[in-house]
Amino acid sequence: MSFSFTNPTPDNEPTFSFTRPELPTIDEHLQAIADMAHETLRLVAELRRQTNT
Repeated sequence: MSFSFTNPTPDNEPTFSFTRPELPTIDEHLQAIADMAHETLRLVAELRRQTNT
């Protein structure tokens, strides 16, 4: 979340504008989950290689 001043003037109190980043779509959530799963499997495979040698 971020905020910024909007239309600050010397004789008025500045107003604030609050924004937040775009919410991810379902597809973006699913892609992030798939990416984490692939990385987890890669790390497990690497760990297995290290423990089997």
